[in-house]
Amino acid sequence: MGFTIGGIRGTREIRPGSRRRGRTAECTAVAEYTGLWGWAVVPGARAASGQCSCGAPDCTSPGAHPLGFAAEVPAGATLDEVTKAWAEVPGASLLLPVGRTFDILDVAAPAGRRALVRLERMGLPLGPVSATPDGRCQFFVAPGASAELPQLLYRMGWDDADLDLHCLGPGTHITAPPSDHGSLGPVSWLRAPSLDTATAPPEARLLLGTLAYVCHRTSP
Repeated sequence: MGFTIGGIRGTREIRPGSRRRGRTAECTAVAEYTGLWGWAVVPGARAASGQCSCGAPDCTSPGAHPLGFAAEVPAGATLDEVTKAWAEVPGASLLLPVGRTFDILDVAAPAGRRALVRLERMGLPLGPVSATPDGRCQFFVAPGASAELPQLLYRMGWDDADLDLHCLGPGTHITAPPSDHGSLGPVSWLRAPSLDTATAPPEARLLLGTLAYVCHRTSP
């Protein structure tokens, strides 16, 4: 099944993971994010041998931050628009801005994978879930979670627990599949986005109890 992206202006049909002559795989991936899932994409730096492509010798996040000079590709951009924009930053990594259509609940990978199985068995609503090469799982939840997290943990009785559980919100970015994260390897989907969940992920409160419990049980 194909999908029309870009609305009335510059409509095109694109299949997830497909390639078109003259367009790179990166352009196709960006167009899927902007056109299918309704997410903006920010060109990001890459790293090799610990050196960041931004050129700063003292870079604190090699290969894991936006390129300051590059323009964001907005949600809804067509494949033609993406191709034109990405021609200015060939080889850039794909970053997603957090805090607009989603926030991120970030946990250690062992806890995240166990929690995902438990949540699926419980039949709770789930959004996309990604896995990073540095051993983290990232659960996409409704925006606003980062501001609500302390109060939510307090209400659930987890406020005084030492949990490896964090929430990313406005002003942060995550590396999107299939880009490499900090030269450590590619980010991958444990649960890929869908048309139903990409712009309407679940409220954090629906997942937080299970995530906190599993994080507590798997902590050293």
